[in-house]
Amino acid sequence: MILRAATVLGLCSTAAMASQQGLAPAMQPPNGLGRALLTWSPAEAQCGGAAIALGPLVRRPLSNLFWPTQFKFKPVTFRFTIDASGRPLSIERIDSDFVSFGDDLAPALAASQFASGAKASCQITYTPKILSLAEAPVGDLISYTISPIGGALPNEGWARIKPAGDCGKAPTVAPLLSAFPNYARIPGTPGIREWTLIGYDIDRQGKPANVHIMDSNGNAALAKASAKAMQGWKFDDGPRTGCIYAYRRNPLTLAAPPAPEEAAFRPADATCEEPHQWTQPLSLQFPENYRRRMIEGWAIVRYDVAPWGAVGNLKVLASQPSEDFGKQAIFMLQGATLPKSSRGLTGCVDRVRYVFDHNAPPAE
Repeated sequence: MILRAATVLGLCSTAAMASQQGLAPAMQPPNGLGRALLTWSPAEAQCGGAAIALGPLVRRPLSNLFWPTQFKFKPVTFRFTIDASGRPLSIERIDSDFVSFGDDLAPALAASQFASGAKASCQITYTPKILSLAEAPVGDLISYTISPIGGALPNEGWARIKPAGDCGKAPTVAPLLSAFPNYARIPGTPGIREWTLIGYDIDRQGKPANVHIMDSNGNAALAKASAKAMQGWKFDDGPRTGCIYAYRRNPLTLAAPPAPEEAAFRPADATCEEPHQWTQPLSLQFPENYRRRMIEGWAIVRYDVAPWGAVGNLKVLASQPSEDFGKQAIFMLQGATLPKSSRGLTGCVDRVRYVFDHNAPPAE
């Protein structure tokens, strides 16, 4: 079977000024403590007991916001293999303890790239770091606003990002015209959302002035095109100083490695028939943490069916690029039912593919 997940990605709003003005104040806990930024960094990696280099293409997981009094964190280690191209595969956690705010650890590893050359028995450890919004690097705060998986950045964080000026003060200006790069012509990176933060002022005629690149995560083509696009905006009033706007390019799809056929896993004594006629619809859900990075995957699962139609004895036989796709496939099949039969079915094997709609826009 094939599970297709269509991405819901809209284009930039022509009236979107949240990047300039910040967002509403975040809710505070009863003890008055504000939220902190949690970052994860790859600390060490080895294959077969020999250390391997952590180059710039070994990705940092996305940061998160949390209330610092509620959680304790410890390093998290994954085992994996590396294929001939340097891509990590067969990713799985070494322990099964729940990791708070760690749902981007495995996807970040899946989006990484190591030196070419197949390797087995690899491990990598990610270490957590807790930073107050007052001490977190500004680049980390900006990066968080691009993918704010823990909710809106509080005003305390925005105050460290926004330059001095009156752009966000009332009465605020509204855009009459907006302009964006041709994202389809800008090179993207599989599994990585790329961004450029533009700073600018607005002159008395409502035109951008002093346009400059404040920060980016490394896509030079996007940075150049973003600065040029900002010149095409027009606002209903001016002058203003200290304005900012973030341009984003969505990740390219990171396709799953080739999947084997189900027949290679089907037991010789299987009594399961193809195709299945499900009487209880499957719970079709793409793993959200992989959808965010546009990472596709697959899983091959085995199960039996009771005479009354219930699915049981579920087991993941293989999954790529990580164990998470196998877990999602098990979740999908739990609760599904097939028609009643006199003796039930044994040795059923299905391949579940998680794929994207490749007609989705490249930016939001």
